Amino acid sequence: MHNKIYWLLLVSISCYSQKEPIETDRPDQTETPAIVPKGMFQVESGFTFEKIDSKNLVFVLPSTLWKYGISQKIELRVITEFVIEKEENQKQNGFLPIAVGFKINLFEEKGWLPKTSLISHVSIKNWSTSKYKYDYFVPDFRFTMQHSLGDNFCLGYNLGAEWDGFTKQSKLLYTVTIGYSVTNKLGSYLELFGFAPQNEIAYHNFDGGFTYLINNNFMVDLSSGFGITQKAPKHYFAFGISFRI
Repeated sequence: MHNKIYWLLLVSISCYSQKEPIETDRPDQTETPAIVPKGMFQVESGFTFEKIDSKNLVFVLPSTLWKYGISQKIELRVITEFVIEKEENQKQNGFLPIAVGFKINLFEEKGWLPKTSLISHVSIKNWSTSKYKYDYFVPDFRFTMQHSLGDNFCLGYNLGAEWDGFTKQSKLLYTVTIGYSVTNKLGSYLELFGFAPQNEIAYHNFDGGFTYLINNNFMVDLSSGFGITQKAPKHYFAFGISFRI
């Protein structure tokens, strides 16, 4: 381990070799393989504006990931989201189904072997505002992997799948993120991610952002992205806060 500690606030990808500073799964789409320290409670909350197309807007106010470390290798996770949707003159809002799950560390980084964890959730179909209830329980999973590239860079990528709550159809997902530590507190990232729904055309997105470490237990972030294929959302803007106790 280097004596000098470099902080790469990639949000989803942490090059940081010690576990003192907070490591989060936001704001990018690439989840980090890092586990919340045992006995600690962590909250990652973000506010998002997304323009789907010229007629559809979505506000997430907020999306919150609640995490608790039950061991050095396992964390429990709960996701809650409140959304506001606007389509021309129509508007609706409410809570999406709550998702519960876990993250488990599988491998530490060693040579070409990336640091790897498995994340999985199940969205409970009736744990939502009535208008957003699913017809089925909705599982998802992803393998999240991370490589350190020297002192100031990290490479992270995810591979997984999600299921639809109304048709039982699945969609594959991927993410690839490169992060750079500007200073010990300021981090940046660029990311490519996409989805391949079953029986539909895949769509791809590009985004980037910054994170700032206020102290070891508190971080803020700012990010934005846009669709690069026809079926992808036009663009989005997000900011968030993360803390642990």
